[in-house]
Amino acid sequence: MRRIATSLRLRLLFGTLLWIVASIAATGWLLQQMFSDHLARQFDHELNIHLNQLAASIEFDVAGNLSVQPLSDPRLQQPYSGLYWQIDALPGPGTRAQNALRRSRSLWDSRLQVQADQLGDGELHTHQITGPNGETLRLNERIFRLEERPQQPLRLLVAANEQWLQQPLQALRAPLFGSLAVLACGLLLAAFFQVWAGLRPLSRLRRELSTLREGGRSALGRDHPAEIQPLVDELNTVLQNNSEFAERARLQAGNLAHAVKTPLAVMANAAQAEDTPLGHLIREQVALASAEIDRHLNRARSAARARHAPGRCAVKPLAEGLVRVMQKVHGERALDFNIQLSDSLEFRGQAEDLQEMLGNLIDNACKWARQRVSIRAGQEQGRDYLDIDDDGPGIPEAQRPLVLQRGRRADEQTPGSGLGLAIVDDLANQCGCRLELLSSPEQGCRARLWLAPRSSAQPAG
Repeated sequence: MRRIATSLRLRLLFGTLLWIVASIAATGWLLQQMFSDHLARQFDHELNIHLNQLAASIEFDVAGNLSVQPLSDPRLQQPYSGLYWQIDALPGPGTRAQNALRRSRSLWDSRLQVQADQLGDGELHTHQITGPNGETLRLNERIFRLEERPQQPLRLLVAANEQWLQQPLQALRAPLFGSLAVLACGLLLAAFFQVWAGLRPLSRLRRELSTLREGGRSALGRDHPAEIQPLVDELNTVLQNNSEFAERARLQAGNLAHAVKTPLAVMANAAQAEDTPLGHLIREQVALASAEIDRHLNRARSAARARHAPGRCAVKPLAEGLVRVMQKVHGERALDFNIQLSDSLEFRGQAEDLQEMLGNLIDNACKWARQRVSIRAGQEQGRDYLDIDDDGPGIPEAQRPLVLQRGRRADEQTPGSGLGLAIVDDLANQCGCRLELLSSPEQGCRARLWLAPRSSAQPAG
């Protein structure tokens, strides 16, 4: 039931199913009742016809003897056929009560046993009794008086096997319920199709949103159904506003960089001429401030880009370009670079973000490597990752969380501000990636960069 409560499709189908079952059941019961009432009326009508024929066939001769003309239905002549009549005498003034004055041949040597009843002249009563063969009979009775003998009331009885009433009803049930079952199946199929067709535009909208998130498009389509298009228009408006916000944030970040870096550059140039402890302190602090500004500007730029649909870029060409740069920067060390990346591997995000993260990781590996730097790709539980290995001294496991903090370095003798890995870690979290430091099979450090999941661009845990 919890799944039904949280699924629009299941709620629609469950409600439709209940309505169809209830409607079909009520319709079947109503049709059966209507047909049963119709058969009962027809059955009683036929009994009344026989009752009228019986009344019309009664005669008294001159001697006062009762005689009955044969009735037309041949079943009355067949013993125990299921259709019977009987005439009983009722007490009248100066007469004695007599029972079963006459009866049909179909009763043979039996008689219809009916309880005493208070009937007015011409009044009709209906009873259920047991017949001569133990069957259930439906019986109609009426009081009848001849004009020439009004003092001698007669009780006319006509009965028929009630099974004749039930047989047509039983014969109707199979085709009736079969037809209703076919109708119910047809309605259920129609309901499934209606729900599927009605919710299909939402599936299309979800696919468009997924494509937009992965950078395949910049806006949602405008050919959705009239009920969904207003929602799509509002989403497109939000996307456009976020894109404008991102552009303004980028411009403001650039303006801030120019406004702050110029005074820092002046201070750095002025401190170059001072070969004093104060000069060294100023140069060191200016370098840290410049690196900190770069870090925060990168974060602002990435946050602005994260507000609108990210793109996608191929990993291998970007990594090869970074390696060529590192070969020039660290050319005096003649490092051996090994790249094992697939041409189909993609990064779901802005190329600038991957370039900055991968560039810092490769540069850090080059600083510590003795001879080799390796860049490989892998996949675990459906998620891609990049491994940057070096054959340097590595990072002790206890110090790995520390080197991801701002300004913390594993070795103060190696040039650098200690911000590279911290920048990568912050930027990775913003891009839906994750940085992990491990031990390399080459006895050095392995920096594993988990790329954003294929099904989501949200930050990883």
